[in-house]
Amino acid sequence: MAEAKIASAEEAAKKLIADAIKEADSKKRETILEAKEDIHKLRTELDNEIKERRQEQQRVDRRLTQREETLDRKLESVEKKEDNQRIKEAELEEANQKIQQLHQQQLLELERLSGLSRGEARELLLQNVQKETRHEAAQLIKEIENETKQEAEKRSREIISQTIQRYAADHVAETTVSVVSLPNDEMKGRIIGREGRNIRALETLTGIDLIIDDTPEAVIISGFDPVRREVARIALEKLIADGRIHPGRIEEMVNRAQKEVDNHIKEMGEQATFDTGIHGLHPELIRLLGRLNYRTSYGQNVLKHSLEVCHLAGMIAAEIGADVKLAKRGGLLHDIGKAIDHEVEGPHVTIGADVAKKYRENPAVVHAIAAHHGDVEPETVEAVLVQAADAISAARPGARRETLENYIKRLEKLEEIADSFQGVDKSYAIQAGREVRIIVKPERIDDALASQMAREIVERIEGEMEYPGQIKVTVIRESRAVEYAR
Repeated sequence: MAEAKIASAEEAAKKLIADAIKEADSKKRETILEAKEDIHKLRTELDNEIKERRQEQQRVDRRLTQREETLDRKLESVEKKEDNQRIKEAELEEANQKIQQLHQQQLLELERLSGLSRGEARELLLQNVQKETRHEAAQLIKEIENETKQEAEKRSREIISQTIQRYAADHVAETTVSVVSLPNDEMKGRIIGREGRNIRALETLTGIDLIIDDTPEAVIISGFDPVRREVARIALEKLIADGRIHPGRIEEMVNRAQKEVDNHIKEMGEQATFDTGIHGLHPELIRLLGRLNYRTSYGQNVLKHSLEVCHLAGMIAAEIGADVKLAKRGGLLHDIGKAIDHEVEGPHVTIGADVAKKYRENPAVVHAIAAHHGDVEPETVEAVLVQAADAISAARPGARRETLENYIKRLEKLEEIADSFQGVDKSYAIQAGREVRIIVKPERIDDALASQMAREIVERIEGEMEYPGQIKVTVIRESRAVEYAR
């Protein structure tokens, strides 16, 4: 039984082994088949990928080939163009040489025909170009000036009209009295005194001259210093009223008159500073301001003129936003030099600036005084305003008067300056010498040159003449065409 069991177990074991072998063989075959299928699949995928890469490489190769062909064609085209360029450059160089030769031949021919050398022709050409350029520049300047003048005149008219309307001054021009009336002609002998001692004493003490002639009941006082003349007038009137005329009494009356005039001068100066609201002036400047009351310029009282300029400059400064106090101070002191210009040598502008500097006035005020007649170029707005206010005060109608002789000389000088310019047909000084009108020849002077001529005439007038106010220069160019129907 044991052997039978062993034999049965061996058979079972063999069967199991055989089944296991069969199953292992079966699995092996299946695994091999699966591996073969995987290998086949991978090989197929790899072949496809290689095929695609080859196709892509072929496309890239074709594009590169096309680009190379395109570059080759472009290179050939560039080389052809370079060759053509070199040929054209050679042709241009040859043509340029021919042009230069022709140019030289033309220059020689022109020199032969015109009879001018190259330098002379160049000078003539430069002159023509200069004339044309000058003409074009004159036209451009005229256009710019017209635009600027229109805008500036509009604004300045508004400011000046408002200023003049706001300031109303006494327009009566005072003159210094130089004639003293006498109660009778017998008083002339008493004034002269025994052997002329009274008149000599009066002239010595006052520094003026007494002219006693055949004029009935009048004595003429002659003296350059207006203050001394006023002292002499007051002293003489006191002596005539007192009746006692002798050297001692004359000296007493002259001293009294001197004190009265000095007090009046001080009062006038202080009143001027009070009326204008200007404070802090040196006492000597206030005294000089008062002395201006006895000074006239073309018949215009200089103190009143200074007050006008002060107010006008201040109002214009207020309109344009400048320093009002500085403008008023410069306007009040601008003619301060006229108070002592008969005692100190030099123009009143320089004297006034030196006096203001001496008494430690503001440098801007000193500059405004020095620049109000254009002797010094204005560097501040206030200096320009003082200059403008001075012109307004002096130029208004009735402000100043002139002698007939000076008036005629000014008219003749204006016409003489205008007639000295080429192309002028006729010139007329009108408006009491405040305007000159020039009629030019239209075939020689065009519109642009007419404007330039007006500026040049103005420069000549400003440089060669002295006159109150301003002078208007008008250049008239007119063309006429006249025909007759018969």
